[in-house]
Amino acid sequence: ERNGERGWLRAALARLAAEALEAVDDGAKIIILSDRESYGSTRIPSVHAANRIPSLLAVAAVNKALAEAGVRPSVGIVVESGEVREVHHFAVLLGFGATAVNPWLALATVTEIGKTARPEISPHQAAVNYVSAVCHGIMKIMSKMGISTLRSYRSARIFEAVGLGPEIMAEYFGGVVSPVGGMELEDIENFANVKMLPTANINSQLGTGNTGNTGNLSLSPGGEYRCRKEGVEHLWTPQRVIDFREAVRHDDYARFKRYTDDIDKNSHITLRSQLEFAHQAPLEHLAPLEDLEPVDSIVKHFVGGAMSLGSLSPEAHETIALALNGLGTMSNSGEGGEDPERFGTDRNSAIKQVASGRFGVTIEYLRSAKDLQIKLAQGAKPGEGGQLPGHKVNELVARLRHAKPGTTLISPPPHHDIYSIEDLAQLIYDLKCANPEARVSVKLVSEAGVGTIAAGVAKAHADVVVISGFDGGTGAAPLTSMKHAGLPWEVGLAEAHQTLVKNNLRHRVRIQVDGQLRTGRDIVVAAMLGADEFAFGTSMLVSLGCVQCRNCNLNCCPVGIATQKAELRAKFAGKPEHLQRYFRFLAEEVREILASLGLKSLEEARGRADLLAPRDGSIFDFGDLLQSATDCNRQPATDVREPSISADNYDSRELIPAVEHGETVLERRIANRDRSVGAALSGWLVASQATPSSASGGSPCPSSSSGGSRALRVNFAGTAGQSFGAFLARGVTFHLDGEANDYVGKSLSGGVIAISGNVGNVIAYGATSGAIYVGGTAGERFGIRNSGATLTVEGVGDHGLEYMTGGTALVLGPVGVNFAAGMTGGVAYVYDKAATLDLNCNLDSVDLFPVEEGSPDEETLLALLCEHLAQTSSETAQRLLADWTNSRSMFAKVMPI
Repeated sequence: ERNGERGWLRAALARLAAEALEAVDDGAKIIILSDRESYGSTRIPSVHAANRIPSLLAVAAVNKALAEAGVRPSVGIVVESGEVREVHHFAVLLGFGATAVNPWLALATVTEIGKTARPEISPHQAAVNYVSAVCHGIMKIMSKMGISTLRSYRSARIFEAVGLGPEIMAEYFGGVVSPVGGMELEDIENFANVKMLPTANINSQLGTGNTGNTGNLSLSPGGEYRCRKEGVEHLWTPQRVIDFREAVRHDDYARFKRYTDDIDKNSHITLRSQLEFAHQAPLEHLAPLEDLEPVDSIVKHFVGGAMSLGSLSPEAHETIALALNGLGTMSNSGEGGEDPERFGTDRNSAIKQVASGRFGVTIEYLRSAKDLQIKLAQGAKPGEGGQLPGHKVNELVARLRHAKPGTTLISPPPHHDIYSIEDLAQLIYDLKCANPEARVSVKLVSEAGVGTIAAGVAKAHADVVVISGFDGGTGAAPLTSMKHAGLPWEVGLAEAHQTLVKNNLRHRVRIQVDGQLRTGRDIVVAAMLGADEFAFGTSMLVSLGCVQCRNCNLNCCPVGIATQKAELRAKFAGKPEHLQRYFRFLAEEVREILASLGLKSLEEARGRADLLAPRDGSIFDFGDLLQSATDCNRQPATDVREPSISADNYDSRELIPAVEHGETVLERRIANRDRSVGAALSGWLVASQATPSSASGGSPCPSSSSGGSRALRVNFAGTAGQSFGAFLARGVTFHLDGEANDYVGKSLSGGVIAISGNVGNVIAYGATSGAIYVGGTAGERFGIRNSGATLTVEGVGDHGLEYMTGGTALVLGPVGVNFAAGMTGGVAYVYDKAATLDLNCNLDSVDLFPVEEGSPDEETLLALLCEHLAQTSSETAQRLLADWTNSRSMFAKVMPI
């Protein structure tokens, strides 16, 4: 019991751990940690229950005590708590040692809802629905981390903390990083009196026999995801939304200042709100506004954040591009592709994103960009990438993403072609070959240790490092993905900047920061922590009319911004000048702040963490965040190009000059040091509008999977290096007499590749059109995200055709495990002589069918075999065709369910 003294929580935790050990010594195999007795006679949290230990601390303390005593593996820990409501609550308890969790108050609440508020749902079904939702949420979190079983997730402690001090972390959460310190046990004691969420009329559901009347108690307003009166604080309040929208619509800078002043002075929910400018310049040292960096220059530091066409309506997406192109800065396509009709116009998104889903990535898409952004992860959804619900995938979105309407589209973790920094360097090199004029940026999550990753990205010759904070996830993210993932951008930005400076790499890259930037003060603080550029998402949408309904993922946006429904899109009233005014207002406010600090430009503010200090009374430790990182090279971070691109790239040295001179059939030797052969050629052909294809722009294979003569053919002999034929353009054929390394035909864009020997991993990743013929076997992840190409091969490793959304594949040999996982489109034919395909195929998303005699499938299969034989001189194809009657019976057709 507390008895009024400080330190009661520490004593209670020690006593709880001792009692657990005593119970185990007495033979207990399951320890139940329950807070039911901490509730009053009405079964609602009692105001006198100040000795109630928070469930996470209870689990951590008992788990640690059992582990130190060497008995943890033989003892289960069950948590019975009224605190547990959301999926994240379960995840944290499991991650710190709980064997099982009983959310008794949440179950009682949903059961009561099923009994009274939703009579069409039985109380039992309501509880079942809740449990099912929690289980799916836990599995989603595990999948983000690459963990397959709950046993592996339990006690793994794969968390980072925000707001907990070093003593409590060392005592109860060892191994977990808490980069800015914060509350200790004594501070948590002050919150222990806070009531749990009360629930009306739930007594009969609690299993305690108490049937007394609870009165008219109701749930608190909550407000975790939507702004509620007297609920959780949000940056966007109704009044701020009104002030902001009216300001940009009516060119009212005074009202904009009212909006920003309200946030800067009254909001306390961001790390930057706990900082203040340490040294205001004396009046005599204030820089005159006319001497400061002009608005038009500052605005060019602002860019659009990644929001795809699909998450946003076409009208909203194009309006953002029009606005930012008009300001001379860049909008971001997001990872959903873009209508080619916009390329080269003022509606073109200058930043084109390349994500793990490879949605819409073609050579034309790459050549239309000023900035190519590799999305390794997003701060609001790290490990998940993007997710577009099926009801937002209409005909247009499906066409741009090379998918089927109504199909949920995700960009899973970038494990398909990026396992290491070397693999990332290869992709950077691929993109620079395809578009040498574009910058290449890499988007990272703000997290502890991101500085090391940023240094690797700089060494891999990226031009921009993007640090994405944990806020955001506009347009498509499910609610459970928008919280409890990643860290504030302030943490990752400061670490990335400091690490790059210390490793003499800062001048090689620019740093862009992303995540709920709102005011000029936000911009200046970010610059002082190391940012050169600033990306905006939600605030751009609000300037265009977003009213913060926070139902973006439901496709029912009432103002036509985050929807694909025609009747709602018709309500879109945003104009480019609204967004342009916002950026100009922001730039003007930045100038005023710079002047007050005696600075003349954002460049002068960059890295000046010495001008920041913690606010009085802040519980956070900003020592590391504000650590001085003296940049000895104060020159601006400028675009840095890898010099070997133009000098040594195989295409530039050999292929492009020959094609310029009119050669249409080339013979070349190739070695495995020759990387990305075909990428520069394809980019050059597209840029010069000299792609040697038919004027119709139709299929590259008008009569069959590859038929028709090629206008440009290159015959190679030897062993090809990484990314042979990457982004190969329509009208180009590469024939290789030999073998090839990984990434053959990455994002194939209409070209044809024929290889006589074996190939490596990740072949035809993200191919959209064209054909690849492999006269040997391939490694793992063959045909990942193929969305339109024709592929033939004589055997594949694990994870073949994963996430395939279109095209045709023919496999003339064995397949590895997890074949066709997540396949939603296209068709595959597999020669299954050993009758093991059903064991290796992932049947969650596909069915297997025989190839019937005389069927269209047989005709297609024969055509594919004949073409494969013609392209590769395959002995396997020749043998199967010679004994077709028997061969046909051993083929299986793989189709999405």
